[in-house]
Amino acid sequence: MASHRRPKQPSRTRTYVLTGAAATTLALSAQVAAHAAPAQPNKNEVKAQVDKLAEEQEQAAEKYNGAKERADQLRKQADQLQDQLARSQEQLTELSSGLAAVAGDQYRQGGMDPSVRLMLSSDPDKYLDQASSFDQAASTQTATLKALQDQQRRLNQQKQEAAAVLAELDGQTQALNEAKATVQSKLQEAQKLLSTLSAADRAAILRGTDGSASRSSSRVDPATLPQASGAAKVAVDAAMSKQGADYIWGATGPNTFDCSGLMVWAYAKAGISLPRTSQGQASVGTSVGTDWHNAQPGDLVIYKSDRSHVAMYIGNGMVVHAPKANDVVKVMKVDAISINTIRRV
Repeated sequence: MASHRRPKQPSRTRTYVLTGAAATTLALSAQVAAHAAPAQPNKNEVKAQVDKLAEEQEQAAEKYNGAKERADQLRKQADQLQDQLARSQEQLTELSSGLAAVAGDQYRQGGMDPSVRLMLSSDPDKYLDQASSFDQAASTQTATLKALQDQQRRLNQQKQEAAAVLAELDGQTQALNEAKATVQSKLQEAQKLLSTLSAADRAAILRGTDGSASRSSSRVDPATLPQASGAAKVAVDAAMSKQGADYIWGATGPNTFDCSGLMVWAYAKAGISLPRTSQGQASVGTSVGTDWHNAQPGDLVIYKSDRSHVAMYIGNGMVVHAPKANDVVKVMKVDAISINTIRRV
C-alpha cells in the first residue's frame, strides 16, 4: 500500500532567501524599465534650453557676420595690393632695363679720356656736342638708379603689407569657419531637443502659444504708426514690408534676414550703409541713450549686454526685427528685451 506523505514545508531560511531574490529582481526590473522608458521631457524645460541655444546661436551668428565682413574687406585689400605689386614689378623691370641701356651707352662712349678725345678730334664742335650728351647720359643714369632704388623699396613694402593682409585673412577665415560650426551645432542641439517633445508641444513652442515670440502671421499696418521722415521713413517702410519673411542666420535679404541683416537691407534702401553686425551698428549715428521713450521711428535699438541683437523702432512702443531661427520678421514691444543702447542713424 502506497504511503501518502505530506509535502515538506520550506524552511524559514529558504523562504527568506527566495523573498530577497524576488525583491532584488523586482528592483532591477524597475531600474531597467526606468532606463528603457524615460519620462516625457517637460515642455517648459525644453523651451528654456531651446531659448538659451537660440541666444547662443545668435551670438555665434553675429560673430560670423563680423568675421565675414572683415574677411571680405581683407580679400578686397589683398586684391588691390596684388595689382599694385604687379604694376610695381613692371615699373621696376622697365627701370632696370633703362639703367642697363644707359650704362651700356656710357661704357661705349667713355672708353677714352675726354681730354684725349678732344685733342684727337678733327671736329671739336662735334666732340663738345657728344661730351654734352655724355654728361646728360650720366645724369640720366644717376636719376634712373635713384628711381630704381625707390621703386625697390616701395615694392618690398607692398610685399610686406600683402603678406600681413593675407595672414590676417587666414585668421579671419578660421574664425569664420569656427563661428559657422558653432551656429550649426546650436541649431542642431535645439532641433534635437524639440524632437523629444510631442508634436503639439513642439508646435506650441514654435508658435509661441506659451507666451514667447511666435511665427504668428498677424501684421502691423504701417498706416497705424507715427510717420518718420527722410531716410528713417524709407528704412522703416522697407523693414515693415518684410513682415513674415523667414529668419536665416547670415542673410541680408531680400527675402530672408538675420537681425542685423534686416537693418543693413532696410537702410540700404535709403542709401545708407550700416556695419554688418549688431555690435557695429551699436556705434553708428548718435546715441539716444537707453530710454525707449526718447526713440523715434527708424532708430536702431540694440539689445543685451553683449549687443548681440538689434531691432528698428517703429513707434507706439514697438520695434520690427528678425528674432531667431524658426521665426519670422515681426513686431514686438520695444522693451521685451533688455535695451543696451539706442542709436539714431
